[in-house]
Amino acid sequence: MKTIRWGIIGCGDVCEVKSGPAFYTCKNSALRAVMRRDAVKAADFAQRHGVPRFYTDADLLIHDPEVDVVYVATPPGSHADLTLMALQAGKPVYVEKPMGRNYAECLRMNQAAKENRQKLWVAYYRRSLPYFLKVKELLDAQAIGKIQMVRTVFFRPPLPCDTDERLHTWRVDKAIAGGGYLYDMASHTIDMLMFLLGNIVKVNGVMSNVGHLYKVEDTVGASFLFESGVVGSSIWCYVSSVSVQKDQIEIIGEKGTIRFSTFDMTAIEWSAGERTETVNFLRPPHIQQPMIQSIVNEMLGIGYAPSTGETGSRVNWVMDKMSF
Repeated sequence: MKTIRWGIIGCGDVCEVKSGPAFYTCKNSALRAVMRRDAVKAADFAQRHGVPRFYTDADLLIHDPEVDVVYVATPPGSHADLTLMALQAGKPVYVEKPMGRNYAECLRMNQAAKENRQKLWVAYYRRSLPYFLKVKELLDAQAIGKIQMVRTVFFRPPLPCDTDERLHTWRVDKAIAGGGYLYDMASHTIDMLMFLLGNIVKVNGVMSNVGHLYKVEDTVGASFLFESGVVGSSIWCYVSSVSVQKDQIEIIGEKGTIRFSTFDMTAIEWSAGERTETVNFLRPPHIQQPMIQSIVNEMLGIGYAPSTGETGSRVNWVMDKMSF
């Protein structure tokens, strides 16, 4: 069977464990080239991961004849431009999340994919993880009856880089990230809610900077209406006390509830009437591997990958609506 050959643009931290090794450990998949502007760091990554070639120019990687699919793993500020370059060169793209800094950028990317007849996927990889597929299985089986509402809570204390302006990450630079940690982290929760419950069709949101550690929002509240009629509410705070730290999604049905988490992958707990069950899952060593395998399989004509440019752009639509 054919081997799908990958090239990575932006072989930084996210590629070390979360995604990079998956490209050469998935079945029928190989990592042929990587790119980073810093030649020393690009060469080091290539050497440690056994990659044949490295570049400091994204265009050279995109046009490498031994690269079949391009993985864009740079910060969001360059996602649109790099994705368009690859699509226009006739290469399908797997782009990190959030797909873009705003919905308008995502629309441009989807249009380019359509015009160039290329596939476009987004790294909302939780859609392929057994942990979340188990939640979906329970919902599809109506284990808690008809779904009525969902509520999510995410409280996290500031990181060391948040409290020292000299260490601030690009994740709190709106020009690069589109917003703050909402765009970087909560986008995963928003995507998962739509994967499980269908598209969000109405959004109301409020944002505030209560910690004054950086210039973008650090606390966000939102209410949602899903196309099915399910109502949802969420609160995110990235400057909370350690004592209230929490990561929980609770889906409430007419017969019971399901509780799980976005990041901690705590045990899935569900109850209906007198019946209560708990299910545990191990975290994969390379958390993006199931999604990357699904993309390889789709390229080979076997099934499909569940996180596309269309689903990924919907997350940006929701976040844009929350900002107004």
